[in-house]
Amino acid sequence: MQEEDSMARQRSLKDLSYVSYLVIRCFSHNFRRLLLVFALSVLLMAGYAFTNGNFNKHFSASPYDTEGELQIKKTVESLNQQIKELEQSRKIFPDVKYLNYKDKKRILVTGGAGFVGSHLVDTLMMQGHEVTVADNFFTGRKRNIEHWIGHENFELLNHDLVNPLYIEVDQVYHLASPASPKNYMYNPIKTIKTNTIGTINMLGLAKRVKARLLLASTSEVYGDPEVHPQNEEYWGHVNPIGPRACYDEAKRVAETMCYAYAKQENIEVRVARIFNTFGPRMHMNDGRVVSNFILQALQNEPITIYGMGEQTRSFQYVTDLVDGLVALMNSNFSQPVNIGNPEEHTIKEFAQLIKGLVGGSSEIVNRPAMQDDPQRRKPDIARAKKYLNWEPRVSMMSGLNKTVEYFRQELKRRYHSERNIWSPEIRDL
Repeated sequence: MQEEDSMARQRSLKDLSYVSYLVIRCFSHNFRRLLLVFALSVLLMAGYAFTNGNFNKHFSASPYDTEGELQIKKTVESLNQQIKELEQSRKIFPDVKYLNYKDKKRILVTGGAGFVGSHLVDTLMMQGHEVTVADNFFTGRKRNIEHWIGHENFELLNHDLVNPLYIEVDQVYHLASPASPKNYMYNPIKTIKTNTIGTINMLGLAKRVKARLLLASTSEVYGDPEVHPQNEEYWGHVNPIGPRACYDEAKRVAETMCYAYAKQENIEVRVARIFNTFGPRMHMNDGRVVSNFILQALQNEPITIYGMGEQTRSFQYVTDLVDGLVALMNSNFSQPVNIGNPEEHTIKEFAQLIKGLVGGSSEIVNRPAMQDDPQRRKPDIARAKKYLNWEPRVSMMSGLNKTVEYFRQELKRRYHSERNIWSPEIRDL
């Protein structure tokens, strides 16, 4: 009888250890639950041992320990090891500002996994707001925002805006759209639908929940301008049936819809006309001037200029743009505002600047000009200075150095585990 009792106790201990192990496995991704289950398991095992013999005997290191007691010790050691591993692997988020319920906003960023959108998300998160990103990942990438996944203030939705979205928000930053010629020409119908149907859906959302909407428009609404520099009163010079029209005209229609909703439905709208922007997280293969030149220079390939290189552009660093967008959203000014850097360079000058900065043996070569490529592009930012107290702060060289370093690290990657995460830039928010 005594031998049967001993065997039954050993089987019970084994069963208890196995159940504890299964429970721990079920909750292994939740640290707080793991600690709770661990504590309960230890208490149960201790209680069992206490009621079936001397407590010290069952938890001593005596060579006379039974098989069941050794199994308990082994299980406890395994649990301790799992806890240590979880503590070491816990995700550490950037330290965000605390806002109380009166100041914290619920903000939707469409296209928030893209180049500009991800930097905007960084700023809004660091300010302490609750941010929801809606992106279909046509040009955006999850890795641009992966450092926020799991944060209590952050949510990511895989959503195409040609379909309605029903959520509760206070502000909408509508950035969703392919923005480089290579991407928006790839599927012109999709580009048009995103900027028209998608914009209508976002305006409908703003109407339902009484949110303020900011439209990320573009300097492309000016087309190949006949006025220089371009101010917000200029109506533009756009070819409505050219290869760039799917983007240019779609953004012009999007602006029209915003002000139609503002007039008819009393929606609060803001419109930012964004000029050329560069910085880390640019897609290496998007065909833009900055990414093309840096990538070609780093790989010692010919730096290609389309046309003679006399056409001009004005380049701003991405954090300057983000600061301008946030300032416009929170302002009381509702007319379109240019957000760009008025420092103007020819494409040829810019190619030479990149080559000198990167070094290497790349040659600058000319290719046939692109159809409807604007010849001059420079923003008049008087309105932004007056109403937003905004102007670019990051010098071109400082921004280029950061961007070149990011691209250099991208080219070094050989394995998925080699993460090139560009952390949020700490600045006055």
